[in-house]
Amino acid sequence: MISSETGTNPSRTRTSESLDLGRLRGKRVAVVVFSHYPSDPRPRRAAEVLVHMGMNVDVICLKQDNSEPSSEIYKGVNIRRISLKRRRGGKFSYVFQYSAFLLISFVLLAFRSLARRYHLVHVHNMPDILVFAALVPKVLGAKVILDLHDPMPELMMTIFGLGPESFGVRLLKKFERWSIRFADIVLTPNAAFVRLFTARSCQAEKIHTLVNSPDENIFSFRESPPDIPPNRDGSRPFIVMYHGALVERHGLDLAVLSIEVVKRLVPNVQLRIYGHPTRFIDQIMQSVSVRNLQASVQYFGGKSLAEIVKAIDECDVGIIPNRLNVFTEINMPTRIFEYLSRGKPVIAPSTSGIRDYFKENELVFFERGDADELAQKLLYVFSHPHEVDGTVKRGQAIYLANTWSQEQTKLVTLVSELLNGKGMSLPQILDSSVVLP
Repeated sequence: MISSETGTNPSRTRTSESLDLGRLRGKRVAVVVFSHYPSDPRPRRAAEVLVHMGMNVDVICLKQDNSEPSSEIYKGVNIRRISLKRRRGGKFSYVFQYSAFLLISFVLLAFRSLARRYHLVHVHNMPDILVFAALVPKVLGAKVILDLHDPMPELMMTIFGLGPESFGVRLLKKFERWSIRFADIVLTPNAAFVRLFTARSCQAEKIHTLVNSPDENIFSFRESPPDIPPNRDGSRPFIVMYHGALVERHGLDLAVLSIEVVKRLVPNVQLRIYGHPTRFIDQIMQSVSVRNLQASVQYFGGKSLAEIVKAIDECDVGIIPNRLNVFTEINMPTRIFEYLSRGKPVIAPSTSGIRDYFKENELVFFERGDADELAQKLLYVFSHPHEVDGTVKRGQAIYLANTWSQEQTKLVTLVSELLNGKGMSLPQILDSSVVLP
């Protein structure tokens, strides 16, 4: 059992005890990610684990602003930032940004590989075809991991309202198949994604689940209080929390509608919103003003992970108010584990991506996209603290079965096996008898 505040766990030392460090020590790894490092948690966690195993890790990523250095060493990771602005926009904007980053990453990896060869290249999508930046290292003998954080066809269908048979979606599916075929192994964060990729793009044995669990050094485990009163203190605010990307698919507008309903029975309800500013949050706050909910809905901007932990500790319940669409149906938000790690109840949509991990009595579920039912579940959490605490404890058991301590051991094992005899070389891929649809 993890301790209540320190986050120490016997499994944390399992990686170094069960694997021969000498097999990985000194090997060179390149990490390519169209995102910001170290603020993007999944690439950061993986890179730091490989550094801990004695590997030399170089990261190629985006430069967030002028305050960030173009090159630096952070926790043993060598970072090279590309001055390319990441912007949300139309389809052509995405194509331009992805293409430019792919080209620059390709050139950087090619020159570095000729000077000092890499043993491994770990590429994080999006885009999927970013994996081809590793072409020269692969020709020279490097193994390639493709980390599919999200399925691009489903995500772009959601963002741009594309149909499954549209040209863009069909093209993205082809890119996905080509990218997966190029990689030696594929990682992805949940079981629903595995089923999706296996069904249309790759052999089952090529893909592995690496759950997006929060870093226990930041989100240390805290059990819920031992004695929960049967009734909540109505004199203190009832704090509802949302944190994450402020985009339409995540349903923050539904959360505001639900707060309007809850306020009629719980006047001191507060929705606290955390996330980097977007045009969507501007629309949300305008709606808040029109509905005269300024005292009940507050936006605090983007925060560090340490600040998010503090905010979670201050809240009464975390919400995942996702809208119903093809992407949110199969997604398993990391935020669920972040709330549970600190002993807080979670209200989440009843989707296949989440139901793969949680049963009925392990989270508080609502019908996705239904603001009225979300409001009813908030009222349930407010009025049934003792019953909700039992739900939290059961949910925490699921979290403890999927901690990053355990997932990092899986990652190191896969890397060790890949660099010591497993995986396919580029000639093997080209000569492969496997025919993908």
